[in-house]
Amino acid sequence: MLYRLLKRLLGRLVRLVWRPTVLGLENLPKDGPFILAANHLSFADSLMLPLVVPRQVAFLAKAEYFTGKGLKGAVMRWVFTALGQIPVERGKGRAAGQALDTALEVLQAGGAFGIYPEGTRSRDGQLHRGHVGVARLALTSGAPVIPVGLIGTDRLQPLGKKIPRIRPVTIHFGTPLDFTRYDGMNESLPILRSVTDEIMYQIMELSGQEYVDRYEKPPAAA
Repeated sequence: MLYRLLKRLLGRLVRLVWRPTVLGLENLPKDGPFILAANHLSFADSLMLPLVVPRQVAFLAKAEYFTGKGLKGAVMRWVFTALGQIPVERGKGRAAGQALDTALEVLQAGGAFGIYPEGTRSRDGQLHRGHVGVARLALTSGAPVIPVGLIGTDRLQPLGKKIPRIRPVTIHFGTPLDFTRYDGMNESLPILRSVTDEIMYQIMELSGQEYVDRYEKPPAAA
């Protein structure tokens, strides 16, 4: 109930103010599990995507969004919890593994799960090498992967800016990718790398970004 109310209110605000262009929405399954794999340019990505997808989508979100102080921290914690975000502590392998286990539970229950294969926001606007967690999730669950290209969210809310600007945004959903041909091979690192690279190639095609074959480093802790 809370999710539907929040989505309705924020969705109307987003459509009224930012009027995002949404392409390929028909590629999203109406039922059953699926994985949204998107590029990551801005804090706004984790708000824009759930609001334009008809079904509820759970996302991984850094734990700092749930631990802020004061009124702002309380509002962020409420919004991210209501939108089904799953907190994960970056740089901690055990915590990340637990988060992916939670993601698998979402998919096994027939839900939709969103993930940023780059692991963190791109600070140079390029599309960086994806981590293989998305491939392991796809092969373990058997769920199709929907690649997503986000365009313009970095101009809407650049890194370091707290107040979003009014800028054109495009969200482009690609055709589903089926990896069931690799059933039972979810522990093979070459297969995981190959699947991840295929997903990243599709994201590159949708987003129009330049691809660089290196991981984006997370920002240094303050």
